Amino acid sequence: MRGRSLLKQRIITAVILAPLVIAGIFLLPFPAFIAALAAITLLGFWEWTQFVETKSRLAAMALPVAAMVASLVIMPTDVETLAALAASHQSMLLIGGLWWIVASALAISYPGSTKFWSSAPPLKHLFGLLTLLPFFWSVLMLRAVNYLENPYHGAKLVMLVCFLVWAADTGAYFSGKRFGKHKMAPAVSPNKTIEGLIGGAVLAVAVTWGGAALMGIPFTSVSSLLLIAVITVVASVLGDLVESMFKRVSGIKDSGNILPGHGGILDRIDSLTAALPVFALLYLWLV
Repeated sequence: MRGRSLLKQRIITAVILAPLVIAGIFLLPFPAFIAALAAITLLGFWEWTQFVETKSRLAAMALPVAAMVASLVIMPTDVETLAALAASHQSMLLIGGLWWIVASALAISYPGSTKFWSSAPPLKHLFGLLTLLPFFWSVLMLRAVNYLENPYHGAKLVMLVCFLVWAADTGAYFSGKRFGKHKMAPAVSPNKTIEGLIGGAVLAVAVTWGGAALMGIPFTSVSSLLLIAVITVVASVLGDLVESMFKRVSGIKDSGNILPGHGGILDRIDSLTAALPVFALLYLWLV
């Protein structure tokens, strides 16, 4: 009965939340979009304070709030500069990409890697900043693409990454359940397998290809689409693993309970915190 109740909660929450998210991405004016995304990011930071050894979660929010405000003051938020990728925006994407290489190594080598950071609250604070600030800025950069010519073009880019991640999760679940034998990181997440990753990548590439064609999103070549899709899929899976690692070390099942049946904000965006910065880095700058 409890399983059925939980499933009902998940479905109801998803039915309500999905249209709100899509409407927010496509319909909010850019300043309102920034405000909404900042609120979501700050909620993510609030949940991250559980991973940090602190006497007061409220006091632990001082650093991420200060970092968020500082980034908004230092980095331009107008659509023209965001779309043009100023040096500060390029640096943020690069930092995000490098962080996910490091974070992936930490998750894959868990639990051995914990001796370097599990008893170091400053490092946990830093990990939270490296996870959520590049996520915030990468969404803004993607949303700003061609905004003045077509306000919906960047929204389509953001949605394409969401579709990619959801396809990767779906493909990984079914292929892992059917063919999964080789564990990716059993100490962190026993259910994730190499076969699941491959199945997720195949479906995600197909969805990205079809979605880009349907929504009129250009890629420089088919090979660049394949490269970006595959790397983004790997990043999304590792993003999920990284949050699972932090929760496991902190003895937490869910990052929060704000979303009935789904847990917290971080539980819903863990894959996206990795996928969006990596996709933006490759699509907007490197490829």
